[in-house]
Amino acid sequence: MPLLLTIMLFAAFGGIASAAFAVVFLWLREEHSVRILPHFVSFATGALLGAALLALLPEAIAGAGAAGAHGIGLTLVAGLAVFFVIEKLVLWWHAHAHDDSAAASECPQHADESSAEPGVRRRQPGASHAHDHARDHASGMLVLVGDSLHNTLDGALIAAAFLGSAQLGALTTLAVAAHEIPHRVGDFAILVQAGWSRPRALLLNLATGLASVLGAVVGYFALRETQRALPYALAFAAAGFLYIAVAGLIPGLHRRSDPRTSAIQVILIAAGIAVIACAERLSGQ
Repeated sequence: MPLLLTIMLFAAFGGIASAAFAVVFLWLREEHSVRILPHFVSFATGALLGAALLALLPEAIAGAGAAGAHGIGLTLVAGLAVFFVIEKLVLWWHAHAHDDSAAASECPQHADESSAEPGVRRRQPGASHAHDHARDHASGMLVLVGDSLHNTLDGALIAAAFLGSAQLGALTTLAVAAHEIPHRVGDFAILVQAGWSRPRALLLNLATGLASVLGAVVGYFALRETQRALPYALAFAAAGFLYIAVAGLIPGLHRRSDPRTSAIQVILIAAGIAVIACAERLSGQ
């Protein structure tokens, strides 16, 4: 099978299959999904850490050689900084969209409300509901755009890994899919809250997964022509996985600190790392 087709299929799996699988949680009874989903977050944390530190980073260092080790370190630091900035921009964008929706309640057509006597608001019937709906719709659109960009980057990372080796690409896809499942569950819920029906929310969530295929194709052609840049692309991918695990997932795990939950989290994180380590060992034989 041509390498590009393989990359596209794995990117589609990482971006689309994870979205489809995530929907299963939303059809479960709430008390069941609430108990199960945090376990996937713990496992995904371990899978991301394992893929970054046991697969991507060693491959990057080996590809760059001793002379390029310093450059790999700089790329890792730069990658962490880039993902930090990306997250800041997403958070700012979300806050900006929320502020715009809130400001709508102070638009000129409602200016007479501010001059009303205390306790008396001449708001048109249904205006509050309309503003809430506009805010939810804005959040839904933001989720779609953010997911598309996120999946495009995931696809490029998968392509970079496959250009290193087929085994590395498969491990990277596994890590991507693992962390996308809990992420997609939350996004699906936001789309439903924004007013879309469940079938339409599912379709839109799946459609954003196609962006991973686009990112994979772009990444393939960009890196195929610049093989010298491949080790640094792998280091950048490792930085992304590390940032997602350490800054995105682990803080959420700390929300519950009772001994039993903490022990389960440690076990599942270790399981995620062990799966990647075993797969890496088997692929090296």
